[in-house]
Amino acid sequence: MFMDWFSGLNPAVQALSGGMLTWGLTALGASVVFFFRTINKTVMNMMLGFAAGVMIAASFWSLLAPAIDFSEQNGQIPWLAPAIGFLLGGLFIRLMDFVVPHLHLGTKEDQAEGPQTQLKKSTLLFLAITLHNIPEGLAIGVAFGAAAIGLNDASLIGAIGLAIGIGIQNMPEGAALSVPLRGEGMSRLKAFNYGQLSAIVEPIAAVIGAAAVIMVQPILPYALAFAAGAMIFVVIEELIPQSQSARSTDLATLGAMLGFTVMMILDVALG
Repeated sequence: MFMDWFSGLNPAVQALSGGMLTWGLTALGASVVFFFRTINKTVMNMMLGFAAGVMIAASFWSLLAPAIDFSEQNGQIPWLAPAIGFLLGGLFIRLMDFVVPHLHLGTKEDQAEGPQTQLKKSTLLFLAITLHNIPEGLAIGVAFGAAAIGLNDASLIGAIGLAIGIGIQNMPEGAALSVPLRGEGMSRLKAFNYGQLSAIVEPIAAVIGAAAVIMVQPILPYALAFAAGAMIFVVIEELIPQSQSARSTDLATLGAMLGFTVMMILDVALG
């Protein structure tokens, strides 16, 4: 009943709904700040590892594989468009690193990246999380767009599965932002707002991604791979180093493997 109703919606509205789901789950993760002032470092690293695993799996199963399939269906060199899009996605995040001031979790204020600024540490942390939520929103949007186009390896259920998987990994990210801010003396409500608002870009990016691939279908393999490349850049540059920053590296690695497995199951079972 729900799927019949949902499948009748405009793909951009479907993508918006997927983005709203991930935003809501981010808020759910950020809400732990109302109960805890700190999170055990080992637990935090396992959570970040889990998020990394989900993003790695989503990048291949939900994005790169359909991009390769679409290229092959259309008589193109199967690897060319996905390779170009993948590299462009990484370069996009690298460019954003240059132009957007931000501070990664667990680093000191003098290690902030991007142009020099007088912004507070809390704002810089918020910008860092927001920055890497953009490709997640794009990934959701292009997945719904691919399903609307009728790509063989893409389905509406698969797009929903991708949104659920990204939403699940957003929960520890919401906590990873809100709880440290609370630990620095910020009020619980303000820390929560920073945490949940970091994902506000995801519904917006999802709509943009869906609309782009529907209006200009030939860019679909590039768009899918672009989102994958952007997410992999974030994983390698930020999530994995953060999760490996303490002595609990084995547990963080197991967390990444668990996240990968969960996302793989979601994609294969629902796709």
